[in-house]
Amino acid sequence: MAEQVLQRFPPGVADKLRSYVYRLIDPRNGETFYVGKGIGDRVFAHAKADIQGDDLGEKLGRIREIRLAGFEVSHVIHRHGMDNRTASEVEAALIDAYSGLTNETLGSGSDVGAAHALEIVRRYKAEIAEFVHRVLLINVNRSAATTSLYEATRQSWRLNPTRAARAEVILANRHGIILEAFVGDNWFEVEAGSAQRKFTRYGFTGRLAPEPIRRMYVQKQVPPSFRKRGAVGPIKYNYL
Repeated sequence: MAEQVLQRFPPGVADKLRSYVYRLIDPRNGETFYVGKGIGDRVFAHAKADIQGDDLGEKLGRIREIRLAGFEVSHVIHRHGMDNRTASEVEAALIDAYSGLTNETLGSGSDVGAAHALEIVRRYKAEIAEFVHRVLLINVNRSAATTSLYEATRQSWRLNPTRAARAEVILANRHGIILEAFVGDNWFEVEAGSAQRKFTRYGFTGRLAPEPIRRMYVQKQVPPSFRKRGAVGPIKYNYL
């Protein structure tokens, strides 16, 4: 069956697929712009931008641009026949492998993702941090390599700004290690996207935390309770 006329899997096929991992591809340049996992007909629904709960972020904006240009999103079922946990691991590995994705969250198990052997040794030998403040953890795995650590940490995030403003310390972490501690002075709206597809995220202005606080947290491990498999979002709190 040609991809452009296949709108769903025939009866019985989805059951054989079980959990699968797929890539959404821009047919205009062949670029993979999203990696996801699912069951049933999720890949078709996603390619048509028909997933409940999605907001007007980069992914949906890219899909709409493709369709406005007169094309349909291409896709590849990258691996199938898995249980959900295995699919999560494959999804995370592909998110590591493809740069420039529109995924807003890292794959499950991102703390065990691509890293140099020495980085892994440092990670597992580091002392585990003990949180004695109201802490907002921000995972900067994907952004720390392209800008300063402060800029990678401070914007732009999908979060509740009222809750975020209650944090006493903002901790930037990468692969389970706390890289820096900041104090946020104020939170503000960030208009993200393009002229055709705008959406709101949030950022903060701030400064390095005082040295005694930095010594409590920097270069220590994020406690295991904050690194549970399946918790894929970049934002975590130790308070309600």
